[in-house]
Amino acid sequence: MSAHDLELPLIAARPFDPEDATPLELNPTLTVDWLVEFLRDEIVRRRGFRRAVVGLSGGVDSSLTAYLCALALGAENVFGVRMPYRTSSQDSLDHAAMVAEALGLPMSTVEITGAVDGYLSLEPDADGRRRGNVMARTRMVVLFDQSAKLSALPVGTGNKTERLFGYFTWHADDSPPVNPLGDLYKTQVWQLASAVGVPEVIVRKPASADLVVGQTDEGDFGISYGRADRVLYYLLRGYTPEKLVEIGFPATEVGLVVGRLSSTHWKRHLPTSAMLSTTSINDYYLRPVDY
Repeated sequence: MSAHDLELPLIAARPFDPEDATPLELNPTLTVDWLVEFLRDEIVRRRGFRRAVVGLSGGVDSSLTAYLCALALGAENVFGVRMPYRTSSQDSLDHAAMVAEALGLPMSTVEITGAVDGYLSLEPDADGRRRGNVMARTRMVVLFDQSAKLSALPVGTGNKTERLFGYFTWHADDSPPVNPLGDLYKTQVWQLASAVGVPEVIVRKPASADLVVGQTDEGDFGISYGRADRVLYYLLRGYTPEKLVEIGFPATEVGLVVGRLSSTHWKRHLPTSAMLSTTSINDYYLRPVDY
């Protein structure tokens, strides 16, 4: 047998396709099992709580969070809280109630209009961004107070795409100490929500902060979640913006995503303290589990 006979046939590598979302596909069963165990570990074993409280907005993120918490703790130990403002859509309220009913969660409704408008009456010139931030922070006041009332740990609902885009209110949406969705891109949230049985009407509706009638996340971004997630996926794996453009991603989309990612980096960190010693908290003072 000659050396030529031992040569393996050449196999052409599959051309890179910027439209291919395969790298973002999940193993739903494995992912759900992991997140359920994560919630049990963080809520029960590490913090000593038996119950959780989730702000139910009627959107897919909070719905998926509620489903995961119910699997981890039992539905009777997960409290859903609707916190509508006067401009909140009826669909949002109905979809939140749909989730609570499907899971058998105890649910309450706390209307935040009076609290929000009480402050904003002192700031009548506040623009939409400021008003939205006041609503988000008021909801966190409610959620944490309900946590104290119910002896239930607040569980966060923010996904990875929102976090990387800085599309959240600092010290509001990001405040709960445990978040099962924080490492899931939005397109992965949709995958997992369908897998666990979140109603399709919730999974398929356009994502929206529900602060202004007709507002959508993707309209604010100027790019769809599907396209943004693919760019983010490769950026976080070390591809340079130039390389992404070279392999076929539109330069305008790469520039938009990079701009969002870079300009909101500060929002993904704890408050910065001036270091005066070698025991500065979170800089030098770290428990072994923090490393």
